[in-house]
Amino acid sequence: MDYILEPWPWYVSGPLIAIVMFLLLYFGRTFGMSSNLRTLCSMGGAGKRVAFFDFDWKAHRWNLTVVLGAIVGGFIAHHLLSNPTDIALSQQTITDLNELGFENAGKSLLPDELFSWENIFSIKGMLILIIGGFLVGFGTRYAGGCTSGHAITGLSSLQLPSLVAVIGFFIGGLIMIHLIFPILF
Repeated sequence: MDYILEPWPWYVSGPLIAIVMFLLLYFGRTFGMSSNLRTLCSMGGAGKRVAFFDFDWKAHRWNLTVVLGAIVGGFIAHHLLSNPTDIALSQQTITDLNELGFENAGKSLLPDELFSWENIFSIKGMLILIIGGFLVGFGTRYAGGCTSGHAITGLSSLQLPSLVAVIGFFIGGLIMIHLIFPILF
């Protein structure tokens, strides 16, 4: 049988996310990717040197399933749910991306101009990874969590700081794509 699997529609995936969030809230748990990094660092012994990582990581082991789920989900999405057809982009977006140096806009989710090994291991690529990683780490720590934690858990539990953080994430994304990205590329 030759057919392309499609991602689950919103009316299936949305309620499933809601059920998971209800269960997490019911059992007094929170969801977020950055808390897993803290747990992994603590497991590796970072708590002996940095007070932030000195906590009972065994109580947070369950949350490492999020990391496993992201890895397995990414594999499934790429190998089973990817649609090999072109990405539906407007002609204006394609023109804008071509002006920024992207030759095959709309042909791949991961353009070679950004994700080829040659570009990643260039000086510019390494600087972007290092500075971007620092800014993401700083922002996550400063905001008290990552985008997934605030946008899914925080908003689900009606936390005002999460609403402020999510608004900040969107504003930061707009600044990046409209002001900084054209300078870098």
